[in-house]
This record gives sequence, structure tokens and C-alpha cells, in this order.
Amino acid sequence: MKERMIIAAVLAVWNLIVFAAYGIDKRKAEKGRWRTPEKTLLAMAFFMGGAGALLGMRVFRHKTKHASFQILVPLFLVLNAALLAYLFRKGLI
Repeated sequence: MKERMIIAAVLAVWNLIVFAAYGIDKRKAEKGRWRTPEKTLLAMAFFMGGAGALLGMRVFRHKTKHASFQILVPLFLVLNAALLAYLFRKGLI
């Protein structure tokens, strides 16, 4: 049980980081400054950051018109959830 709490905490912190990355990139876009590459934002979502990315897209209204983000971020969230469910069910975490 302790391991699950640690994993949950790590995932929560990671998703907060991803959420913040979307907000920071939005702010940089508004100011015409250097931006985070789209591949980086999508990779963050893929690697267990789907929830933070989707929330960041909604809250900051960022990348919502890009088809790749509209499709991939929700897909990554579903894949993240499915992987966690599988690992929990198998007792691996």
C-alpha cells in the first residue's frame, strides 16, 4: 500500500509539472517568446502526463485548435489510465 501512495504522489507531481508546462508555453506564446516544442508537450502527455496535459489545454485554452493535440492528448490519458489499471490489477504496483 505504501508503494501505491508513493506512485500516486509521483504521478500527481508529474501531472502538475505537465499542467504548468502548458500554462508556461501559453504565456510565452502570448508574449512572442521562445516556446516549448510541440513534440515535448506531447511526449510529456504520453509519459503518464495525460491528465495534466488535458487539464492544461482546457484551463489555459492552449493547443485546443491543433488536431494532433485534440486527438493525442485524450488518447494518451486513456492509455495512461489503462496502463495504471493493468499494473494495479496484476499487482505490479
